[in-house]
Amino acid sequence: MYELVILTFLMRSPMHGYLIASILNDMIGPYAKVSNGRLYPLLARLEEAGLIAEDGEAIDASPSDRRQRRFRITESGRARFRQLMLDTTSNPGDYRALFWIKAPFLGYLTSGERLHLLDHYLHYCRAHLFHLTSERDQLAREALAKAYMRPDELDATLSVIDHYRRGWQLELDDALALHAHAVARAESAGASAATSR
Repeated sequence: MYELVILTFLMRSPMHGYLIASILNDMIGPYAKVSNGRLYPLLARLEEAGLIAEDGEAIDASPSDRRQRRFRITESGRARFRQLMLDTTSNPGDYRALFWIKAPFLGYLTSGERLHLLDHYLHYCRAHLFHLTSERDQLAREALAKAYMRPDELDATLSVIDHYRRGWQLELDDALALHAHAVARAESAGASAATSR
């Protein structure tokens, strides 16, 4: 995941490691931080693989007076970025978070690639909703029929499932909005291309 995040940052513009760490830490929240011991070896591996390169002169960082290297993405890095963006099979358990890391960078993909990713995520959300709804209904039937839960336990369990269902419904609603925007953008681009002929 961090590889994709770093490459997405560098798609926009060159950055130094401190800025990458700062933005990354803002993204992952108040209770988790990416350590320098994790970030800088990853930057070194990306550089060694030819995915990123040092960009021009290093910056003298104050107040620590340590040299900060600024990185840019290479052509190989752009190809890897695209590969990671289009990957829908790795990390299925983390795909919800991964999709929203990808979402701001969909504009770097072709219209067809954007719609493919969005269609995949719509299916992913619907599959979770279907699963939770089916499990909820089955639990309600079996718990009542077999009396293996007290009514208050059943209500609490169903409440938790409903909480997750609302979260996935929100995911689906947001993905549908992104999809509608992508379709409108593709149609607008198609209309512009047709009128310019």
